[in-house]
Amino acid sequence: MTTSRALSLQGFASLLLVALLMAGNHICARLAFNSGLDVATAVAVRSATTALVVGLLVLRMGTSWQLSLRHRRGLLMVGLMVGLQSQLLYGAVSRLPVALALLAFNTYPLWAALWNRLLYRLPPEPQVLLAMPVILMGLALALDVAGAASGLGMRQQWAVMGAGVAFALGAAASFGLVLVWTQHETAGLDGRVRTFFSLLLAACVATAVIAWHGGPQWPQTTTGWWGLLGLSCLYGSGFTLMFTVLPKLGVAGNSAIMNMEPVFALALGWAVLDQQIAPVQIAGALLVVAVVIYLGLRKRS
Repeated sequence: MTTSRALSLQGFASLLLVALLMAGNHICARLAFNSGLDVATAVAVRSATTALVVGLLVLRMGTSWQLSLRHRRGLLMVGLMVGLQSQLLYGAVSRLPVALALLAFNTYPLWAALWNRLLYRLPPEPQVLLAMPVILMGLALALDVAGAASGLGMRQQWAVMGAGVAFALGAAASFGLVLVWTQHETAGLDGRVRTFFSLLLAACVATAVIAWHGGPQWPQTTTGWWGLLGLSCLYGSGFTLMFTVLPKLGVAGNSAIMNMEPVFALALGWAVLDQQIAPVQIAGALLVVAVVIYLGLRKRS
């Protein structure tokens, strides 16, 4: 049986900081979207900036850039899917309260189990099967699928939020596939090198989307520009911390704590964006987060 080192106070605080940085990134993104920034431009700027930082770190640390043919194919698949996932998740953030978008995205462990079963014939673990109905029930409460908390009714509720939910679930499905392909197709590759190429390809995908749409759409207000700067800095800081500091702290087996991101987004969305959701939705959100953290911390043989 494999074991992981005990999580220190420093490691726990670092994981919570990553979750806070990532939540703040999405809050800044919503500010920028509200000011005219388009999703593709946001993804391109964020991904290119972070890829540059990670690439410089790889050079400084003297990490080998050598890739096998299998790693090249795997990185191409992972990078393209990361690009798609980034577009979809920011699309959800632009349409839904940020916490709800991230919450729907947090169903990615279920999608990863599904992709593992479909692509590699690996059956899901019993804990995942037991968690599925609980996560779906919590998600139904958080998203107010019947429109009871909002008072809109089911038809009007889904007319308002249906596209955003579809984007968030699409991002979750994409990220689940990223996790599966990363495990099976890029095994043995340094995580920093993998991150650099994945983000570089994501930036290329976003640039292609920008060209297809006729060019970038920049923020039209000072607040929007601060939002663009904030999302780039917070995303880059979170990723840098995740892939350079955290492995040294021995927290790889406890990374599920970063699924506190929707909780932080809930608080920041209320404080910064005046986004409010009903108590029953908060209860559903906390249920989903708790189960996802349980899945991440479960013991694997």
